[in-house]
Amino acid sequence: MIVCRTKDELRTHVKQFRRDRQTVGFVPTMGYLHEGHASLLREAKANNDIAVLSIFVNPMQFGPNEDLDRYPRDEERDLALANECGIDIVFLPAVDEMYPKRPLTSVTVSGVTSRLCGASRPGHFDGVGLVVSKLFHLVQPDRAYFGMKDAQQVAVIQQMVEDLDFDLEIVPCPTVREPDGLALSSRNVYLSADHRQQAVVLSQALRMANDWLKEPDITAGALLDKAVKHIEGAKDADIDYVELLQFPSLEPLDPTVKMGKLDSTVIMAMAVKFGSTRLIDNSLYQPSRGE
Repeated sequence: MIVCRTKDELRTHVKQFRRDRQTVGFVPTMGYLHEGHASLLREAKANNDIAVLSIFVNPMQFGPNEDLDRYPRDEERDLALANECGIDIVFLPAVDEMYPKRPLTSVTVSGVTSRLCGASRPGHFDGVGLVVSKLFHLVQPDRAYFGMKDAQQVAVIQQMVEDLDFDLEIVPCPTVREPDGLALSSRNVYLSADHRQQAVVLSQALRMANDWLKEPDITAGALLDKAVKHIEGAKDADIDYVELLQFPSLEPLDPTVKMGKLDSTVIMAMAVKFGSTRLIDNSLYQPSRGE
């Protein structure tokens, strides 16, 4: 496994990939890898000649008073997991390598960023768009793998790739969960034992929505009300948003629309804080036949 810390090192290897006509699968991450990341790495390795991982905590996607400084980091552990998954190249740049000076260019995707985390975290997806664009140019992958735990990010990246004519395929991968349903996240380490127990209400609400969808004439508004009520049953749950939207456009649904009448994919997405820890989760549904 080769570890590159500079863009020039990475470019040198990319040129070799291209010269040898090898396919490249790419997984961009912010590190502190867990089994969810490992599932993406294994998928990239299984379906490409070369698998590349990037580990970079991107300051451009953190807003004021967010957790940039305390975001968990463990380079040794990350490299061990990457090696276990058979990764060929790890790109591990410092901030001043990625941004030698503050960039004057932004990559803004409108529409799909107007709700959910895009509304709660202004500028977040501009930072994501910028760093992912830079990484795509550097790695030149044939395929890039993203977890559906952040479904809005997947929608944003897919839109960016389409609009900017990046010559690659975005591969969304299923959310990986703990046995009790909690979606794996690097931020889960922030949770106290009590908040960890309470946090399962998110996945419970998403799972229960499958049953609620079977209720005759249930509306989008009624379905959301049920989900919110269940989450509010956790004493420390502080809801940022719970929304039901079309996917991947992320356009809102009329709250009076009957879910059984919909024939397109919808997403229930949520962001909830437990103490200082903000968790996101979501699930896609085809209302006519359940999740």
